[in-house]
Order: sequence, then C-alpha cells, then structure tokens
Amino acid sequence: MDNAEALPRLAPMENTPRVIIIGAGFGGLSAALSARASGWNVTVVEAADSPGGKARTLRTVAGPVDTGPTVLTFRSEFDSLFERFGEKLDNHVRLVPQSILARHFWPDGSSLDIFADPRLTEKAIMKFAGEDEASGFRKFYDLTSGLYKTFRAPVMQSSSPEIPSVAKAAMKSPKLWPALLPGRSLPSLLKAHFKDPRLIQLFGRYATYVGGRPSKTPAVMALIWQAEAAGVWGIDGGMSALAKALATLAVRNGVTFHYGVKARNIGRATDGTMSVSLEDGRVLEGKAVIFNGDPAALSQGYLGPTAKNAVSPQAVGPRSLSAQVWAFAATPKGPLAAKLGHHNLFFSRRPEAEFDPLLSGKPQDDPTLYVCAEDRAIGKPPRALERFEIIVNAPAGHVEPDEAKACALRTFPKLAAMGLTFDPPPGPNMLTTPTTLEELFPASQGAIYGRSPEGTLAAFAKPQARSQLRGLYLCGGGAHPGAGVPMATRSGKFAAEAMVRDLGSRSTSNRTATPGGTSTGSPTTGTDRSR
Repeated sequence: MDNAEALPRLAPMENTPRVIIIGAGFGGLSAALSARASGWNVTVVEAADSPGGKARTLRTVAGPVDTGPTVLTFRSEFDSLFERFGEKLDNHVRLVPQSILARHFWPDGSSLDIFADPRLTEKAIMKFAGEDEASGFRKFYDLTSGLYKTFRAPVMQSSSPEIPSVAKAAMKSPKLWPALLPGRSLPSLLKAHFKDPRLIQLFGRYATYVGGRPSKTPAVMALIWQAEAAGVWGIDGGMSALAKALATLAVRNGVTFHYGVKARNIGRATDGTMSVSLEDGRVLEGKAVIFNGDPAALSQGYLGPTAKNAVSPQAVGPRSLSAQVWAFAATPKGPLAAKLGHHNLFFSRRPEAEFDPLLSGKPQDDPTLYVCAEDRAIGKPPRALERFEIIVNAPAGHVEPDEAKACALRTFPKLAAMGLTFDPPPGPNMLTTPTTLEELFPASQGAIYGRSPEGTLAAFAKPQARSQLRGLYLCGGGAHPGAGVPMATRSGKFAAEAMVRDLGSRSTSNRTATPGGTSTGSPTTGTDRSR
C-alpha cells in the first residue's frame, strides 16, 4: 500500500473557515492546497472546463497539445505541495530531467545546444565561437549565479520584497554591482561578456520569458538564465498534466471545484464576510477570497466596485508582452526535422532590430520562433504525428486583419527556409492570439505575464499577496514573485500563508520538510497591509 493511502483524508467540516479561490491556474491550485493543508474549507471557482489557467490545451488527432507554458523549472515547488499531504509527485506525474536545456538555430546555418551541465555548455560555446566566448560564458555564469543567490531570499522567497533588504544583500557582493547599475539594460551587460552577436541574442532572449523586451529589461534580469541552469524537466502529457495532478490531489483532500462558471462580483460585508457572486446566480461566502487572475481585472472593475480599489493601476501597468501561439499535430519534415530537441529556438537575422516593431505595438517582421516538440520531452521515439507548439512574441492588445494568415506568413516560410516544414500545416483554428487571451482572461489585453518587467524597479512593482481590500488576496503570474509556472505556484503559497497569518489556521495535517527543495518561508508580517 502506498504510504499516502494510509494517511487520513482532509474532509471539509462545517466549523472550518472557508476561502473561495477564483481561478484554477497554478497559483490558484497552489493556494488551494496550501490553504487546505492549514485546515481551511476550500472552494475553487474556474471559468474553464479544466484546471491550468494559461496552461491550456487544444485538441488534435495526436491528443491534446499545450498552448501555454512549456518549460518546467524549480520542481521543488511542486514536490513540496505533494509532500504536505504525504504523497510524492513522481507517483502522479512522470517528470524527465532534460540534459539539453534548449537547441538554438540561426539563419546562417549555425546551431548551439545549451546543456544542464555548464561544463558541457562551455565546451559547446568554445567549439561554436572560440575560447574568448567560452571564457565570457564562465564569467557570465558566475555573475548570474551570484545574482540569483543574492535575490533568492529577499525577493523570490519573500512574500514582501523590499528594496532596503535587497540593497543590503547586494552590498555584500561588489562583483554584482555592474549588473545593478540603474538604467543598465540586459544587452549592455551581455556585451560586457560576449562579442559574438549570436550569444548576446541567445542570452538576451531570457527577457522575453517574463514578458520583457531585452533592450528595455534591467541587467539584473540576467538571473532568469539561472532558473533553467538549475534544471529543466519534461512532463509526460505536457504542462496540463501537472495542473490536473495538482487538482486531483486537491480533490482527494477535500477541496471543492466548480468548473465552467465565472465569478462576477467580489463583496465584503460589514462583519468582514467575503462573498463571490457567480454568473449562474449562486453566491459563495467565506472568511477570505484569493484571486488567481490578472490583477488588472480588479482595478478595471470586472469583479465589481468593492474590489476595484484593491489593486492600484500602477501595479498592473504597463503591460508585458503577449504572444501568437500555434498548437497542432503534424509530421515534421526537412533537414532539421530529426535534429529537433524538446525546446528549440529559431533566431531572427537582425537581433539588433528584432524587437523594434514591438516597441511601437506592432508585430515583428522577422521574429525569433520558439518551437516546442512536446513529444520529445520524455525520451520516446517521435511518433508519425507529433505535437508542436510555436510561440511568436506579440505586443499586448495587438489586433490585425486576418491575423492567422499574417502570423502564418511570419512563421512557416521562415522555418522552411531554415530547414523545417510541417505536414499538414496548422489551420487558423490552431492559433491563439492576444485577442484570444483577452477573451479568456479579461482585462489582460492578452499580456501573458501581467505587468511588464521593464524598468529599474519593476521587480518591486507587482502587487503582493495582500490586496488593499481586507480579506482579498492575490496570486498568479500577475502577482509577486512574477511570471512562470514555478513563480505563480509560489505566489499561491504566499497568498495562503498571508491569509492564515491574518485569519488563523486549523491545520489537521503535519507540515513536512521539502527534501532537496527550497524553503519559501518568509518573515511574519502580521496584519500589515501591502505596500
């Protein structure tokens, strides 16, 4: 018998405090599990028919294909959620560590693999661009490792990051100061380490992972690279399989889910009771509400007048990048078909001007294309029909006539010229656009990552777990600590922890350590309001 089967299940009880969670994205799922482990009666309301939020899928003849996030890092965030209930993630989802983090292709025919082992990456760069560039990579790796270690505790692991604490930590490491200069951009930092424009283009690309344009993203965001350097995992079944496993764990431990129903209004009574009105007329009441959606929806009044001032407009704008996303099944053909890895980048010809159109709110003329070969993540031989996701950066709020045709012309002729075609090519119904994302996630303008990471203090600008409305908490990619599945998951823990500190815990489960994981604990802040 599995050890988890011997543990008592947590069933909702009438005398336990209730929290209503709006949204079953990774932030909402994490908040639900964290709150349930603290003894709360948890109800989750989700507009879609399944969990995952932006980790959506589209149906194809080869099975569901991801049309959202694809890169999984920081697996300890997910291990810890299962361990709180005496279970193991590996018993529910198959994760495969990726020895090759990403495979990169340029129009001149050159290619470069980046490995989980930095020594292999260094050797690959030496062969690719010479000893000087390999030396530059060593220095860059050391710098970003130091940045990551410095910012981990006061920013990523703290529910309430503050500039003084970050400054204090940075003062202890003078070698990091060049990356912290106000106004210094990511490309500027990269040019101090690399001379080969291809490598500057490659590592500058990490700005887009949090929705920023490299030239406008602070140099300190080079630490994003360390998220992948710490390990990338492929998921059997895609990112949606992980979301479903978390939702199943929650149901198994007493969390109630309502799918296919939208929340219309958040209310607060004079006695502090929180309420969520649903589109079908039902009203759910509890002691707290956790909102797992774009905070802009609150400030724009999508959830009613009571919650409109819960988040300041400055905390939700300007907006991050959006994307046009193809998700389809096909047989890859051409010289590069057999060379595809799980994560693949096909770069533009003119990196110095690649993002210029996005600066003015227009689509790129020659975009870098991210191609995820989903079925190559788990080490099995490719099937005749494989599942693919192709992501093209786009500005938030972007709308253009005949968008599918225009995007196809920016995508598939470029790939064909570089040696990759698809049979059959995807139809227009397999494209997700900024307009699609706005419809699915109201008030987002299609921005995938909420507020933009561009600007010197952007890392401190996102709303934190406590909103300005007592009893309403925030989580998801639009809240601190920011974009990406692991960070959204951590934000859910922050929201639940803040709620428990403010309103109390009735935990009926034993807290467990996270073997080999990273603690996400933060200093107690009592009932202090969000800054």
